[in-house]
Amino acid sequence: MGPEVGTAPKAAASPGADTRSALRRLAGTRETSVIGALVVAVLAASLLVEGFASGRNAGFLILDIATIALIALPMTLIVITGEIDLSVASTLGLTSAVMGQLWVMGLPLETIVPLCVLLGVVLGAVNGLLVTVAGLPSLAVTIGTMAMYRGLAYVVLGDRAVADFPFEWTGGATARLPGTDLPWVVLLIAVLAVVFGVVLHATPVGRSLFAIGSNDEATRFSGISVAWTKLWLFVASGAVAGLAGVFWTLQYGSARADNAFGLELSVVAAVLLGGVSIFGGKGALPGVLAGVLLLGVIRNALSLADVSSDVLSIVTGVLLVVSVVLPTTITRLRERRPRPAPS
Repeated sequence: MGPEVGTAPKAAASPGADTRSALRRLAGTRETSVIGALVVAVLAASLLVEGFASGRNAGFLILDIATIALIALPMTLIVITGEIDLSVASTLGLTSAVMGQLWVMGLPLETIVPLCVLLGVVLGAVNGLLVTVAGLPSLAVTIGTMAMYRGLAYVVLGDRAVADFPFEWTGGATARLPGTDLPWVVLLIAVLAVVFGVVLHATPVGRSLFAIGSNDEATRFSGISVAWTKLWLFVASGAVAGLAGVFWTLQYGSARADNAFGLELSVVAAVLLGGVSIFGGKGALPGVLAGVLLLGVIRNALSLADVSSDVLSIVTGVLLVVSVVLPTTITRLRERRPRPAPS
């Protein structure tokens, strides 16, 4: 049969229109906005702050954000599932304290380092089991273990500081890549970012994380083990926090029970600033890495401008609030926008 009277065949969408539509969608994402803000912040700091654009300062900036970047990788996956881990800084502090105590007892660092990472695995598993088996909310659990792990760090090491680690280890932690001003830890961050990025964005596991964050009940009925998945995420978070504890201790050459106190706020701020929804189900790892860099650039530029550490803490808090409030406000405004009547 021929076409009905009074109708006309619809024109196929042109390749140019498809490209423009894709570009508009890309420009409207949170990740693109964060990357754009990062570019603006770098340009402004380079023009306005003396010494910011130097290669030496770039190396210091990377070292300053390295621990945040490491811990933010598994934290991204946890928040996407609608959970959170606020014990990461205390896990770091406890592994640092244990590292110092084991060194005082005479163990070699070749043995201490894997033991500290294993300790992080155990601490993360405790969080995961309390959340998945006991059915407790992760916010309450990790606030509790945040205090407990930090207290255990003081039990292990007290107010002492262990600072007689071998120079080949402490110097190696801050060593630069040959021919550059970048520290070698940037390679560790890049490797772990690729691993977590592939898992999140290119595997069925990653798709299940987004599904869990959007609706964990529906995901459970679809046959995915929500509890098992969340448990392994907390284990990964603990392992990376333990590794970060080793790096922090060697970077600053000192094992202390109060190492990285309050760092969890910077990690959460970077993750949310990078476009991950605090309610779960949304986010992308490139945006989080951009968020980590943006936070680091702002703090580094303010430090070079002789701004006090108290103001830096205020800036971190403001960015944390904005990263939560702004997306929610935009979503509500879009929902209230009148929809065009169907033609």
